[in-house]
Amino acid sequence: MDLKARLVAQALDEGFVAARVCQPDAVPDVMARLQAFVAQGYHGQMGWMAERIAWRGDPTALWPEAQSVLMLAESYAPDMNPLTVLKTPEKAAISVYAQGRDYHDVVKKRLKRVARWLVAEADCEVKVFVDTAPVPEKALGQAAGLGWQGKHTNLVSQDWGNWCFLGAIFTTAALAPDAAEVDHCGSCRACLDVCPTDAFPGPYRLDARRCISYLTIEHRGPVDLELRAKMGNRIYGCDDCLAVCPWNKFAVAARDQRLVAPDWEAPDLAELARLDDARFRARFSGSPIKRIGRDRFVRNVLYAIGNSGAAHLVRIAQDLADDPDAAVADAAQWAVGRLRGGENGP
Repeated sequence: MDLKARLVAQALDEGFVAARVCQPDAVPDVMARLQAFVAQGYHGQMGWMAERIAWRGDPTALWPEAQSVLMLAESYAPDMNPLTVLKTPEKAAISVYAQGRDYHDVVKKRLKRVARWLVAEADCEVKVFVDTAPVPEKALGQAAGLGWQGKHTNLVSQDWGNWCFLGAIFTTAALAPDAAEVDHCGSCRACLDVCPTDAFPGPYRLDARRCISYLTIEHRGPVDLELRAKMGNRIYGCDDCLAVCPWNKFAVAARDQRLVAPDWEAPDLAELARLDDARFRARFSGSPIKRIGRDRFVRNVLYAIGNSGAAHLVRIAQDLADDPDAAVADAAQWAVGRLRGGENGP
């Protein structure tokens, strides 16, 4: 077996579901697409997207010495329907990827082992990335043949659906590139139609400012009144567009059980709303949820409480109406107003 074949075999032995190679200059259209995204303001408060556009739009600028990029996919496919919890409004809907251990840590350790193997075998240099640098992972994943960017802008594969984390190993080793994948979405628009906030201006285009994943994780301060009621009980991320993709009939079970929450049961909103900073940090230690902090998290929980229709939760919202964090206090007051019959709170 040649170096590339042995490298791919090593990656699969480490638990990745797929590994493919492309060259760093294989995504020439990314810069124009990213510039248009930022120019339209679709990035919202994610200023780092505009600040690092030179790198994110051109992988060759990130590390000019790199000759190849090994793109790897790690499955985190759930064994249940993540949309079921939306029918239980007093429970918290948390995105599947955040129910287990932080994927940044889990996947990066495995990537580093593959990278170390490559260095030992090829006497080359490497750099490893797991959503931790301005790398256009999805575009590179399509260029390498892992899958294609679907109409919801996420990577989709005919072999394992769209529940996956992407990792990248940039290397100075010259590896033969694989053929790029082509689009297989056809006329399907299930992901576009299911979006509760109409975050897709059109196929393959996302306005992050309306995306619940962005609103619950990246957006600071109060969420627009128009969008709060549409968030339902989603308090961290949103899986709707991923969950309805028909290619998930080929989903591959997650091989690393740390990425899957054991015996997952959606937590009660009432319990989560009572978390102070210390208890929040303890509860979500080792989870990606921890990075948004207690205030943003409780803000999201209060929006969900306001959408629950459960009058007995008014007292919990009232207790937070004078919270030191302005966004939390605003969300609490809004929730009280909703539960008492007002459309947008007091």
